[in-house]
Order: sequence, then structure tokens, then C-alpha cells
Amino acid sequence: MERDWDSFLAPYELAVAELKIKLRGLRKQYRTGGDHIPIEFVTGRVKPVESIINKAELRGIALDRLEEEMSDMAGVRIMCQFVEDIPLMVDILRRRNDMKIIQERDYITNRKVSGYRSYHLVIEYPVQMLEGEKKLLAEIQIRTLSMNFWATIEHSMNYKYEGQIPEDIQKRLFRAAEAAYQLDEEMSSIRGEIKEAQHVFNRKKQKKEVNRNGIKDRNHP
Repeated sequence: MERDWDSFLAPYELAVAELKIKLRGLRKQYRTGGDHIPIEFVTGRVKPVESIINKAELRGIALDRLEEEMSDMAGVRIMCQFVEDIPLMVDILRRRNDMKIIQERDYITNRKVSGYRSYHLVIEYPVQMLEGEKKLLAEIQIRTLSMNFWATIEHSMNYKYEGQIPEDIQKRLFRAAEAAYQLDEEMSSIRGEIKEAQHVFNRKKQKKEVNRNGIKDRNHP
């Protein structure tokens, strides 16, 4: 019997939508409070059916065991400005009671051979379906903007070469990964200046918005 993929993936679509809303709401709370915002932006996706099947074949996962053995069918990414924001976000997620962290993989301290850096959390997340609560596995990746730029390029290369990237390109990608991490370290070294500049900018922006709204209110009693 052929699997109904739309029905199967519906809870994962809901999980991604909810997680994006919650994390973006967290970002808004930081912005409203005038504090440094550790979340630059959030993205999310449900893995395409073709990718699920290909990964299942590669890992030897039976299709009737996907829910238990494939943890990244639902995925959310949190992009941060600074490397120092990543452990802060991990700690925030550890303290939440609307999800349970099952596994942590630190590819920042222990980068992959390719040069890939990111922090991965596998979580158990409950979604409310018509038939009741369903707990499913999802993955949250936390990385800096430069790490994300590199990972996006490397993913495209893997797709182009079907996982067999030529050695010379692998070496260049590795050097690019190290350069991206060097950029993160340089930004970290002046993050105090950067935060102060951003705080001044946001304060001026908020003042302009208040003034603009005041003018509108006077024109429209």
C-alpha cells in the first residue's frame, strides 16, 4: 500500500510552523526589551519526500521506522550574529518546557572534516492533531550568518556532485570554512562596539517611529 505522504508529513508541517512562530516571538521579546538580540532570523522546512526516501535508503531506515529513526524530517534553523550567541540560545532552549531535548551535537567545537560548523539539537516536540497529541522528532540547527552562508554553498555543491565533490573543490571549501570562522572570531573581538552601535541605531529608529506615529495621530483624530 502506497504511503499517504501528505497525511504523514502534516504533523511535521505543523511543528515547523509553530516553532518558527515561537522563536520569532522570542526575538521580538528581546527587541522590545532593548537587549541584544541573539536571534538574527529563523527559517524552517519539512524535508521533501524524495530527500526522505533517499536518506532512508542511504541510512538503511525502513519507511515504517521513519518517525523513530529520522530526526530531521522537520527542521528549524536559528541564525545568530555572534558565536557567543549560540550557547545562549542552546541554554534558552534547554530551559523551555514545550519541548524535550533528546540529543545535542556540537559541530562548532568539533567541526566536521569538511569544515562544517553548527550546533544541532534533536528535540521531541508535541503537536495537537484532531486525533490527539502527537510527539515527533525535529531538529534545530543554530549557527552564525557566516556559518550558514558556507553551509548553503556546500549543500549546493553536494547536490551538484551527488555527494562526490572533487578534491580540489573540497580543499577550497575547507579554506572558505576556516575564513568564515575567522570572520566570526574577528566580529566577536569587537562585539561590544557592534552591540553599542546597534543599540544606538535601534534607539534612533524607535524614536523616528514614535514621531511618525504622533504625526499620524494628529492628522487623524
